[in-house]
Amino acid sequence: MFISTFFTNLHLIIIGFLLILCISSIWFYCYAIYAAITFFADPRPIDLEFHPPVSILKPICGLDSDAYENLASFCQQDYPEYQIIFAVRSSKDPCIEVVEKIIHNFPDLDILLIVSDRVIGTNLKVSNLANAVAKAKYEILVLADSDIRVGTDYLQRVIQPLQDESVGVVTCMYRTLTQGWISTLEAISITTDFHAGVLVSNIQENGIKYAFGCTIAMPKKVLEAIGGFEAIADYLADDFQLGYLPVQAGYKAVLSDYIVEHLHKGSTLIDVIKRQIRWALCKRVSRPWGYLGLIFTYGVVTSLLLLIATDGSMLGWLALCICWVTRLVMAWVVGTISLKDPIVKKFVWLVPGCDLLSFAIWCFGFIGNTIEWRGQKMKLTKDGKLQVQEDKSYQLSTKVLTKTL
Repeated sequence: MFISTFFTNLHLIIIGFLLILCISSIWFYCYAIYAAITFFADPRPIDLEFHPPVSILKPICGLDSDAYENLASFCQQDYPEYQIIFAVRSSKDPCIEVVEKIIHNFPDLDILLIVSDRVIGTNLKVSNLANAVAKAKYEILVLADSDIRVGTDYLQRVIQPLQDESVGVVTCMYRTLTQGWISTLEAISITTDFHAGVLVSNIQENGIKYAFGCTIAMPKKVLEAIGGFEAIADYLADDFQLGYLPVQAGYKAVLSDYIVEHLHKGSTLIDVIKRQIRWALCKRVSRPWGYLGLIFTYGVVTSLLLLIATDGSMLGWLALCICWVTRLVMAWVVGTISLKDPIVKKFVWLVPGCDLLSFAIWCFGFIGNTIEWRGQKMKLTKDGKLQVQEDKSYQLSTKVLTKTL
């Protein structure tokens, strides 16, 4: 009798917990809709008289999809004065040929290619940035990953918040343009899940406390105030630190309403899993409580579990219908209306499947501390720093997760 009562009470507790998670997810979806509508409701004014000279730093390693078009978009800015510094480690890197072509095709622009194997830490991208900033002529720096494409009004718009001297960092969201079913699932998840969380965080925290590698605009004095690139040279989430550390130093981080494009062609399931695990571990060590709190946003999963736990009851079906409909509406508002993502517009019906994959990655993110990045296995310490190592268990764990999915 005691055992029967115990399991009955445990079952009721599980149902109650799952119901709470469903309700919290519905609240999150509704709040994300509100956050997206609020953020993009009023276009931010552009002061055409504010155009300080800018140094654009572009760290490069290997050839990205549509490399020439991506890099050339930064050379076509409707902006009076700026320089572009491309930084690469190896003289044998195939991207050099693309950069040289750009230099030839844009002879009137101030473009510099730096080839240097100088390393200041484990994160080689940061070493490239450190090598580039040494040649930066101007006070305003704009950092952007090599796989980003922008419009001609990009510079004019992203530097606008820097008119306020209390602003130390400006960053952007992005929409991913990709090919292939696996990469499409990943892109939908980024747009409708990750960026939804960013918009919610931006309102709840009265501004964000981090940045994204797709765009980071900051004055040199702010970079110097946090200790330069040397201060983040061993961190995996270098972009997070470039937003977080200035905020800790007393500056504001601002989320721009300009949306850049991230070009990414088809990936294999293994590639996507490795990348998603790396990002998951990044989030876990950078914002551990925020990472744990993601459990309150997986309504698609928790509503399914509630339906199973209640043996297909009316309550279970009601919770599932409300969660899934609200989730799809949120995905449409954030992805299609706000970020104008063509992939979400075409494949919004795949959102539940994306959430199931995302939940599996989230769970796996609590296990281990080893990642693979640019073909190199590294250990992630508790404070988010990288240590190069050989770890055969990582490859095995990835294969196990792939088979499970």
